[in-house]
Amino acid sequence: MSKTISVKNKSNSQRLEVLKTYKIYIGGQFPRTESGRFYTPLDATGKKLANVCLSSRKDFRDAVVVARNACSSWGNRAAFNRSQILYRMAEMLEGRKLQFIDELMQQGSSKIKAKEEVALSIDRLIYYSGWCDKYQQLFSSVNPVASSHFNFSVPEPTGVVSIIAPQSSSLLGLVSVIAPVIAGGNTCIVLSSETKPLCAITFAEVINSSDVPAGVVNILTGKVAELAPWFVAHMDVNATIYCEADKAMQKMFKEKSAMNVKRIFFYDKIDWTKEKGQSPYFIFDTQEIKTTWHPIEPIGASGGGY
Repeated sequence: MSKTISVKNKSNSQRLEVLKTYKIYIGGQFPRTESGRFYTPLDATGKKLANVCLSSRKDFRDAVVVARNACSSWGNRAAFNRSQILYRMAEMLEGRKLQFIDELMQQGSSKIKAKEEVALSIDRLIYYSGWCDKYQQLFSSVNPVASSHFNFSVPEPTGVVSIIAPQSSSLLGLVSVIAPVIAGGNTCIVLSSETKPLCAITFAEVINSSDVPAGVVNILTGKVAELAPWFVAHMDVNATIYCEADKAMQKMFKEKSAMNVKRIFFYDKIDWTKEKGQSPYFIFDTQEIKTTWHPIEPIGASGGGY
């Protein structure tokens, strides 16, 4: 005689939710922080959103190494190829926009605002993809000199850029500071919003599937107060971008940047949702001007000339 065994399922309200672990993005991979630490951001109601890596100074140093190694190949790529890659990022973000909308809503945004933010982020990537092969014409020049030479000034990437992303924006602010930096041939290490980090690592997944070479963009999560001093003090970082209005922090950035005379930029008064949140001058900020002299052959010399 067979026995019937009945199993009483627990209700969903009694089930423990498995929170997603959002790892960091370094060198085209998704490691956990070497410190083993994590934190759990909360939504407006106090509900736990996820387990997020609490990055350390060692994570940042590792990111600088891979960013430096990626500098030469990325900076020397044809401008139209960088344009193609940024456009591919926009395509991949378009394909996953529902996920980003959901994450923005989890972090307190309304559905309407979330849709607008994702749409703006996609458009911003397309905007900078269009500038990749044009900003050189805008910012370069042929200079008049009082000798038989041509004198050219052209923009070149500054190198490795560390970025403290806007803390009030989970996605749009992040995209708005990364796009002009890599459009100009630089590599970067970005610290995402501390309280709204979900979209940052999901955006890293977009980057990872968009033909962006490993090391060009590296994204960390964690505490600004802990990591900001290392972002600006590291001797192999060429420029630093800080997007908050904290005066004490800005003072610290100015002081520590003097150690290797790195450039610092404060984007604390920019509304990323407005037209002024995008400009080729954001590309120019992390460019250096190289001037080249070329002799002019005199008339009648071998091979012609002017």
